[in-house]
Amino acid sequence: MRAPILAAVAAGLIASPAAAQTAPQGNAQGELAVTIYNGGQSLVQDVRQIRFPAGRSRQEFPDVSAQIRPQTVSFGAADTAIVEQNFDYDLLSPNALMQKAVGETVTLLRINPATGAETRERAKVLAVNGGVVLQIGTRIEILRDDGLPVRVIFDSIPPNLRAKPTLSITVDSNSASTRPATLSYLTGGLGWAADYVSLYDEKAGTVDVQGWVTLTNTTGTTFENAKTLLVAGTPSGGVANNVRSGRYRPVPTAPGTLRSAGTETAPREQLGDYYLYPLPERTTIANAQTKQVSFLDVARVPARKIYEFTVDGFNNMTEPASAASVIKFSSSREGGLGDALPAGTVRFYQRDLRGDPQFIGESRIGHTPMGSELGLKTGDAFDVKVKATVVSRERRTPTIWRSAMSYLVTNARSQPITLDLVQRGLDWYWSETRILSESQKSERLDSDGTRWRVTVPANGETTITATFETRY
Repeated sequence: MRAPILAAVAAGLIASPAAAQTAPQGNAQGELAVTIYNGGQSLVQDVRQIRFPAGRSRQEFPDVSAQIRPQTVSFGAADTAIVEQNFDYDLLSPNALMQKAVGETVTLLRINPATGAETRERAKVLAVNGGVVLQIGTRIEILRDDGLPVRVIFDSIPPNLRAKPTLSITVDSNSASTRPATLSYLTGGLGWAADYVSLYDEKAGTVDVQGWVTLTNTTGTTFENAKTLLVAGTPSGGVANNVRSGRYRPVPTAPGTLRSAGTETAPREQLGDYYLYPLPERTTIANAQTKQVSFLDVARVPARKIYEFTVDGFNNMTEPASAASVIKFSSSREGGLGDALPAGTVRFYQRDLRGDPQFIGESRIGHTPMGSELGLKTGDAFDVKVKATVVSRERRTPTIWRSAMSYLVTNARSQPITLDLVQRGLDWYWSETRILSESQKSERLDSDGTRWRVTVPANGETTITATFETRY
């Protein structure tokens, strides 16, 4: 059941003609420039033509963001000084109108559903606390949600209720004239992220990538015909590093998307440590809208698919598990995308036998400098499995253990595959582990892990064996 306070106005909420005539008519937006940062913060710069009378006057600016940060407002106009500023964010709505009517008298208009006859009664609003309590003459009533057509007619609109978020500024002008005034402020509610559509061609070993900027607006305000600039980066504070003293076991995770950070500078304008992505044309960013604009379109970027699997510690696996399917490519100038990549989601597609592109998986990337190597997981492989087995474990001395491991990699695909097999758990608190023997030479990644690059024949299997010695 709907709340009575809203049901009372569901059939129609009426203000008197006099009240409608006195509703404030503020200035419209002027020439807009909007800078949107990652993380939901934005800078709005609005240049409006204002007619200033000589002396002190109050100027109203409707159509500002409902999420404006009033303490960040900057106002500038020639020969004009600021005296005071206020932000009126109590917006006109059925609920707010009823709340403001407490202690006031309204008119209830009821319609008899059988005869269509209208009856009107004057009622004083006593309270709006989970329901509307009215005094009609000498009786007290509760406005009920009983399905009968009821309208509440208000005599006027309270002066502190606004149809739109409004900033009012009291200024002192040296002269009377119409001149430009610049209003700047920071606001939440505007955000952007990058989305990438990638078409992978496994046979050719390439990927086509389209980059899209996805804009979102939840400010409660539409920004008309705005010059829009996107900033890729994270201004102000970040997450503090969790630093621990002494030796500890790193948390085992699958390899991240950024395999190596690039050292190339992208051919884009920079602002401090951030890259700028200006939209080529002015655009309207409507409230409650998601808008997409293209910023990257690169074809036939060299790419290859590889399989990856991480074993955590020296433990038996009860059954084989799927390897991760990963697509690797570069953002370098030569042989890559040739651009810095703002943080976002990369979605991969691949054509089926009929030539239709089908979705095969997605991964998120962080802000990625040009020249980086990326490895993006698209999903778990159906036909490539890994099973780790503890062949033996013995205690050689009170502080030394020796573990023999076997890793069986199976491939049910009709083509040979390459798999990066990673063993983690070599650095556990106060222990140290080294490899005594291995059937294939591995590459030590760090103190906690080593990696074998395994080639598995079509419809076949390969076994890797290794013996580890751990000292406590």
